[in-house]
Amino acid sequence: MLELFPGGFEEVDGHDGVELIAYTDAGGEERLWHAFGGARAQDVAADWRDRWKSFHHPVRVGPMWIGPPWSDVPPDAEAVVIEPGRAFGTGAHPTTRLCVELLLQLERGSVVDLGCGSGVLAIAAAKLGFAPVLAFDSDEHAVTATRANAAANGVDVQVAVADIVAADLPQTDIALANITRPTLETLAPRLRSRLLVGSGYLPTDATELAAYRHVRRITRDSWAADLYEAAQ
Repeated sequence: MLELFPGGFEEVDGHDGVELIAYTDAGGEERLWHAFGGARAQDVAADWRDRWKSFHHPVRVGPMWIGPPWSDVPPDAEAVVIEPGRAFGTGAHPTTRLCVELLLQLERGSVVDLGCGSGVLAIAAAKLGFAPVLAFDSDEHAVTATRANAAANGVDVQVAVADIVAADLPQTDIALANITRPTLETLAPRLRSRLLVGSGYLPTDATELAAYRHVRRITRDSWAADLYEAAQ
């Protein structure tokens, strides 16, 4: 489906499986038939191109508001406006919110966002007064999205393409890593950051991490985030 419709498609859970839906034309329907040997077609309302927007909702994390550009920003909020695109991270996922919750409690300093996706965490850090803010991702689409979103939010984020588990990582006060637990465990011994905010895994995952001391864990909606301090 990603090869056929790189712009996106919809997944709908049903009682007997998952339905994959592409909003397309006759040519797209023909591609589906060739790929899967069958498809079901029906006409949709004229506003189908805008219906995907209903899946992206803003969230509030303390003073921070994170949401898409078509939503209204509360007057008392520090806004992080993220354009949903091909890069992961709109701000609404529980792991993003958990990372911001931990970030809000930390003393301001330098930050590196490892696996930055859309740049939502890096931009939130810059909005909160952390500086300098660096961001790395191995996906060029993510780097492009982070640069565009940072510019749209009027913040300075230094972004680069990098394999975070192999690159020479900078020394910073704080590292943000909203990634898988195995990747975090591989990454941790190579970090040169005094504090580490990690997420992207479950509350049942272990808290132990090489080269770091566990400080605290918070959870939300079956996801976990941890604050670590470099071991002395």
